[in-house]
Amino acid sequence: MTEAEVIPQPRERILQAAAELLTQGGREAVSTRAVSAAAGVQAQTIYRHFGDMRGLLDAVARRGYADYLAAKQAHIGAGDPVEQVRDGWDLHIAFALANPAVYRLLYADPRPDAESPLTGEAHKVLLGLVEGIAKAGRLRTSVESAAAMVHSSGVGVALTLIAAQAAGQLSQYEGLADSVRDAVLGSVLVGPQGSQKADDLANKAAVHAIALKALLGDGVRHLTPGERALLGELLDRIADDGAAAEATD
Repeated sequence: MTEAEVIPQPRERILQAAAELLTQGGREAVSTRAVSAAAGVQAQTIYRHFGDMRGLLDAVARRGYADYLAAKQAHIGAGDPVEQVRDGWDLHIAFALANPAVYRLLYADPRPDAESPLTGEAHKVLLGLVEGIAKAGRLRTSVESAAAMVHSSGVGVALTLIAAQAAGQLSQYEGLADSVRDAVLGSVLVGPQGSQKADDLANKAAVHAIALKALLGDGVRHLTPGERALLGELLDRIADDGAAAEATD
C-alpha cells in the first residue's frame, strides 16, 4: 500500500477536521486557522476546495445529513401517508439527538442567503408526505399550512431536546416529542387520528377542496395554466371558508 493510499487527500482531511471540530466545540470551533492546523493544509487550500468557510460547513452538514435525508425520501409513496409523516417526525428527532452539532448548524445557524439547500430539500420531502395525506382526503388545512406546523414544531422540539441532552436533563423531557407530534397531527387531520371526524366539520367541502388541489399536482389534462391557477384560487377560498366557519363554532 502506497503512502498516497494511506494518507487521505487534502479535501478529505479538511472535511474530517471540520467535522471533528464541529462535534467537539460547535460552530465557533470551526475557524480557518483551526481547520488548517488540524488538517495540515494552508488556508488557501480550504478556499480552493470549498469556496469559503460556509461552503465547508455545508459540505460537512451534507455528509452528516445524507443518510437521514435518504431515509426520509424513502417514505414518499410507501404506505399510509399519516404513518409516513409520523415516521418522518421520529427520524427528524432521532437525527437531531444523534448529530446535535450538525443539526444546530442546519437549523439554528442563520444564513445570509436564507434557507440551506439541505433543509430546503428536507422540507420538499415533508411537503410531499403531507400532500399524500391531502390526496387521501384526510387533511383539514392546506398542505402548506400543515407542513409549516409540522416543520416548525419539529425543529422546536428537536432544539429543546438537544439543549436538554447537553445539560444532562434529557430524561425530564421523556415523551415530549411524541406528545407534540400527536398534538400537531391531531390538529390538521380528519378521521380516526385527527381531533375531529369529517362528519363534524363545519364545512366538509373544505376537506374535499384541499384534496382536489393536491390531486391537481398529478396533472389534469385539458386545463390551461390560467384555468389551473383560477381553480387553485377557488379551492383555497373554499378551504379558507371552511376553516373560518369552524373557528366561529
